[in-house]
Amino acid sequence: MNAPDQIPSLQATLTSYIDEQRPRQQAFLAELVKVPSDNPPGDCAAHGQRARALLEELGFEVEAHPVPEALVKAAGMISATNLIVRKTFGKGGPVIAMNAHGDVVPPGLGWTKDPYGGEIADSEHGPVMYGRGVAVSKSDFATYTYAVLALMEAEKRGQKIKGTVELQFTYDEETGGDIGPKYLLEQGLSKPDYAISAGFSYGITSAHNGCLHVEVTVKGKQGHAAMPHTGVDAIEAATHILRAIYDLRAELATRKSRTPGIDTATLNVGLIKGGINTNVVPDLVTFRVDRRMIPEEIGFDAEGEIRAVVEKAAKDRPGIEAKVERIILAEPLSELPGVDKLIHALKSRAEEVFGVDIPVHGVPLYTDARHYTKHGIPTVLYGAGPRTLMEARGHNSDENLRLDDLNRATKVVALALADLMR
Repeated sequence: MNAPDQIPSLQATLTSYIDEQRPRQQAFLAELVKVPSDNPPGDCAAHGQRARALLEELGFEVEAHPVPEALVKAAGMISATNLIVRKTFGKGGPVIAMNAHGDVVPPGLGWTKDPYGGEIADSEHGPVMYGRGVAVSKSDFATYTYAVLALMEAEKRGQKIKGTVELQFTYDEETGGDIGPKYLLEQGLSKPDYAISAGFSYGITSAHNGCLHVEVTVKGKQGHAAMPHTGVDAIEAATHILRAIYDLRAELATRKSRTPGIDTATLNVGLIKGGINTNVVPDLVTFRVDRRMIPEEIGFDAEGEIRAVVEKAAKDRPGIEAKVERIILAEPLSELPGVDKLIHALKSRAEEVFGVDIPVHGVPLYTDARHYTKHGIPTVLYGAGPRTLMEARGHNSDENLRLDDLNRATKVVALALADLMR
């Protein structure tokens, strides 16, 4: 071991190591992109096996936690295995979890690159890697893994680091996170003091909207179209109920969030079906509602609000039955006490590495990060990627990652972890 006066600075060790490992880190990410993990259909065990093998090649001990089949099926998936890597440095210090998800949306049409190729090409922003999930969020498998490797290298060179870092790689973000982060936390497999979830490089996300999906079923009575009075028209009743729901949407637009990056509460009707044939009075209509809750609505019964609107409108139509069933409920993310320390470490290091202002903001999406805050764990989102999801073409054709951002984000995470673990 080096004598104290010969130990290189922690920052220099971390940043130089990450620069030296850049080709290996990019190759690691490309291997993850090459293994399909589309969700749906949600057959993600093979990707977990490949990720585990890659991590073990880097010297990590990997815990593999296959999700019970019944829970996988209940989530609408085929297979999933959660991975945990625990690296303990010196005694004391915090436990910091870093979570990224390996499941991705299917590629869809319009690609000019192989969505499973991990191809690197030059661009005006420097080298860029293409592939489904390369930005959302297989990139942060690489960000977090190599940040931990850099800390391990610093410890080898005599730097004192205290605490434990956990890599948590899960596979159900696209279906809500119930068998990923939520499962790990509820099973007591992880009890971190802080959590960092996959995000982008030019902003720290400390809050996001929640999401409620409900299905509304409107039941009437069929009859011959030549004698409409012999039936009870479910489409007419559904139109009346929808009018009431759209009136609620107008009211929600007045509920504004104080969180930068988030506007108002929203509501959208995205699916509708019903009827038997053109010459039959329709007896059944179903439609689905997407309701986004702003962070200030944590604890608010958004489902009960929709239910009350539907029931009130249905009473105006004799012979109609209406019911509301929940499909998804994802709570909003908000800042918890203690998160300031995590935000400060990431923000100060990100501004130093990127040389620009790094805002702390909210996003109108919802993510797995909410599972950590629900367990009282201060959590933010930060990782590799451009300023917006649109720039990365996440959930779009030719999804891509600027590799300079991957390199810099890895430095930010490594330096922030070191600050928190000194």
